[in-house]
Amino acid sequence: MFDFHMHSRVSFDSKGDPANMVRVAEERGLREICFTDHYDYNSEPAVAPDLFTVEDYAREYDGLTSNKLLIRRGVEFGLTTWNQKELEWLLSQRQFDFVIGSIHYAGGFDPYYPGYWNGKTLKEAFELYLEQSLACVRVHENYDVLGHLNYVCKSEHNPSHMPLRYEDYSDICDEIMKTVIAKGKGMEINTSGVDRVGDFLPSKAFLRRFKELGGEIITVGSDAHDPSRVGQYTAE
Repeated sequence: MFDFHMHSRVSFDSKGDPANMVRVAEERGLREICFTDHYDYNSEPAVAPDLFTVEDYAREYDGLTSNKLLIRRGVEFGLTTWNQKELEWLLSQRQFDFVIGSIHYAGGFDPYYPGYWNGKTLKEAFELYLEQSLACVRVHENYDVLGHLNYVCKSEHNPSHMPLRYEDYSDICDEIMKTVIAKGKGMEINTSGVDRVGDFLPSKAFLRRFKELGGEIITVGSDAHDPSRVGQYTAE
């Protein structure tokens, strides 16, 4: 089993101890893990970003070892339409094993929080997020996989508490996946949606379509922010 999406206290939204997360991964029989801490930008340049320092990252991870599994060091970079140079700069500061490109903001708001949903129908909320995702993958080159394509539906403020279905937004979803594939990138299957909306992010319907369109790279990650969720549902 592999878990290529994990957050420790290096991320602004986690208090997880990296060594403890490695221990849990060992106990659960994982063969390989990757820490992918947030380096996140809002969609508006004027809003303060949530970043780690390369020094803090090195302090937590460079001495971390295991004789039972392979530990990789990665990053989850928050893609916007304007921060290509910021990503280039980060990659010039440290050699990461793996880069997830994720979209956490659309219209200036993070869908995880209630402000994003104010004044929008469900369709408008989902479409805005997908439109932002397409705009971001069109302008970015320096990432390995697109993270949790359907992140928007994961929020507890999603009024439907249901996943975003491929068949309801197939045209724009195809454009996103075609763009990702044309650039030689992969797609992440993020398991954190199982407990929230009863499905992976994105669902298996997206995975099937991704393969039909010629996609070849798929990774799996739990999006764990604490030891209890390390490797969760990644074997399914």
